[in-house]
Amino acid sequence: MSVVTPVLVLPGHGNSGPQHWQSLWELRHPDWRRVDLVEWDQPVCEDWVRVLDEAVRACSSPPLLVAHSLACLLVAQWAYRSVLVPKGAFLVALPDPQSECFPAAASGFAPMPMVRFAFRSLVVASTNDPFGSLSHAKECAIAWGSRLVDIGQAGHINTDSRHGAWDEGYSLLKEFMD
Repeated sequence: MSVVTPVLVLPGHGNSGPQHWQSLWELRHPDWRRVDLVEWDQPVCEDWVRVLDEAVRACSSPPLLVAHSLACLLVAQWAYRSVLVPKGAFLVALPDPQSECFPAAASGFAPMPMVRFAFRSLVVASTNDPFGSLSHAKECAIAWGSRLVDIGQAGHINTDSRHGAWDEGYSLLKEFMD
């Protein structure tokens, strides 16, 4: 009997609304679990790291992390501090904490650990993401040992950039999980 990999969904700043691809993917997979990072609008990295660590510990086997935006930085910070190792991380729309667009209310996410992850990871980036450049995503992917996928001009890969169910991303996730 095969073990089903738990999936933890990690939204970014402000949480992911009902039309965001993370929410729509959760509807397809009721067994996936959104991690309630509690303080969505004024996130504190230490608090988010603690909550993620608890969520991973609660899984029956190492989970796959599906992160968007600020939650990608959360995964990097958590991976640097935790002894736990997930099955992998699917990281979408990585923001740059040094960017002028980075949410001022988010604290403790910089400096970002630029250390190789102990697990497989995939960084999905856009060439015109207002929150993080493609060169920043490449730099992080290299440091973390992640595969990088450039999906072209896709904005922040969210509801505002009209991604909805984001079938291309779902295909990338399925490929990554196999």
